[in-house]
Amino acid sequence: MASEHVDAFIAAYGGDGPWVRLFRRAPAYLGTELHQDAHDSRRFITIDYWTSHAECAAFRHQVADEFAQIDEACGRFTERERHLGDFESPVPRP
Repeated sequence: MASEHVDAFIAAYGGDGPWVRLFRRAPAYLGTELHQDAHDSRRFITIDYWTSHAECAAFRHQVADEFAQIDEACGRFTERERHLGDFESPVPRP
């Protein structure tokens, strides 16, 4: 991402950005973490926590239009986005 977009990216993907506000409407949403690369300040990873993959998928289907609008609006902040996978924890989250 271009360095001039870093602050806007943090605002969009951080704790009170449009993604988190959308996800908070789902009872199955547990939270989001945004991490910035220690060596490249223009590189980030987001981790969204849900009670289950099925609940996340159902919510995304339910709000597909809003999801697409936010994704389009925030797309200008990124050069590339890659889905790393869907993970489940072998231990319960505190």
